[in-house]
Amino acid sequence: MILVTGGTGLLGSHLLFKLTEDGTPIRALYRDQSRLSRVKTLFEFYDSENGLERFSHIQWVEGDILDTTALDAALVGVTLVYHSAALVSFARRDFHRLMKINRYGTANVVNCSLYAGVKKLCYVSSTAAIGGQPDSITTEETPWKQSNRTSSYSISKYSAEKEVWRGVEEGLDCVIVNPCVLFGPGDWNESSLTIFRTVEKGLRFYTEGTNAIVDARDVAEIMVRLAQSDIKNERFLCIGENLPFRTMTDEIADQMGKKRATLATPRWLIGLAWRISALTALIRGKAPAVTKDSAYSAFSKMEYDASKIRERLNFSFLSYKDTVENVLKAHRS
Repeated sequence: MILVTGGTGLLGSHLLFKLTEDGTPIRALYRDQSRLSRVKTLFEFYDSENGLERFSHIQWVEGDILDTTALDAALVGVTLVYHSAALVSFARRDFHRLMKINRYGTANVVNCSLYAGVKKLCYVSSTAAIGGQPDSITTEETPWKQSNRTSSYSISKYSAEKEVWRGVEEGLDCVIVNPCVLFGPGDWNESSLTIFRTVEKGLRFYTEGTNAIVDARDVAEIMVRLAQSDIKNERFLCIGENLPFRTMTDEIADQMGKKRATLATPRWLIGLAWRISALTALIRGKAPAVTKDSAYSAFSKMEYDASKIRERLNFSFLSYKDTVENVLKAHRS
């Protein structure tokens, strides 16, 4: 039996679709039943004939990684765990929530897995958990460096990885994947996919920063292949392409038939934007649309090296063009 946490998320839903290829018994945690329909829609998109049947093979269990009693029950008979549940936020006011869910939730998964006798854990971390710095190439061996620019999300994911490594010391085999910005069919109002909604509405400004993009289908396949292999107690960057933000938005705009952004955003303007956003959020009691951390990252030039996973699995990533095509095709279907 396999257990998947975060199965209703962008990556988790792709992982579940991949796992249902061979009929392996799968159990998946969920917190919000309304999100199950999104997973079902994804299955139908990728497999119009058998998607619903594949979806029906998943044993859905209501639970939360912060609830150890629910975790213990969900782990009965489980030998392999894929842990992808997490909170993604770059608002500094969410620091304690991030630590609670990402670090201590992961600690619960590790502890309960050890107690249940799980053979292997595949943990979804992030490039944010690796100590990469702008204007340098980041690898799995890059040392962690924390500064006043380090986001709360980064700290929480780095701390979560430490919980996984503690589990290794206590006898739990694991593999860790560190994906970059993740694209795939999903809700354009959530997480990294909001850029599609922004471009659809019309984007005039671009920033000079760079980052990396990876397809959710690639990360799901890598997770399954690593978990089913003899590889253990290592982490792997999952990077499709390193791209300037302008190139990212240009490709989306071109495939949508929208105008490309033509104006470079000056630093002072983005600085003003996050301050106004913070003030507005404070007044309305909502999360800011632009944070200080996200504003800084818009001008950072990050580059990641995925040669380790390419060589170990002889893996080839989908192109960014293919990824955008897939996201738009699903949105239009």
